[in-house]
Amino acid sequence: MTVRSNPNAYTLVGADGVPHASARKGTLGGHRKLKIYGRLDCKSALAWIAKGHYVQHRVFFADEATAIQAGYRPCGKCMPAEYARWKAARSNGNASTAKEQ
Repeated sequence: MTVRSNPNAYTLVGADGVPHASARKGTLGGHRKLKIYGRLDCKSALAWIAKGHYVQHRVFFADEATAIQAGYRPCGKCMPAEYARWKAARSNGNASTAKEQ
């Protein structure tokens, strides 16, 4: 992970869903309104960013557990296995996270 000289160079969303300053870069990106998280190199997210969309709603997470705790779901495009577990848990009426499956 990259650490910048400014200790508050990055803004990450915490498990409580509140943004906070961080010295470390996030490992996952997300969309605040859609409540989706995924890889930083997600082709779907990058395509929307290239079109000038998405950026104003972009959020970042330190890790997957934090994204899940903040109420976000995995992206079906760049994280298909995690998404399938999340979807299966929801269809079974289980509100648990994909990590708990």
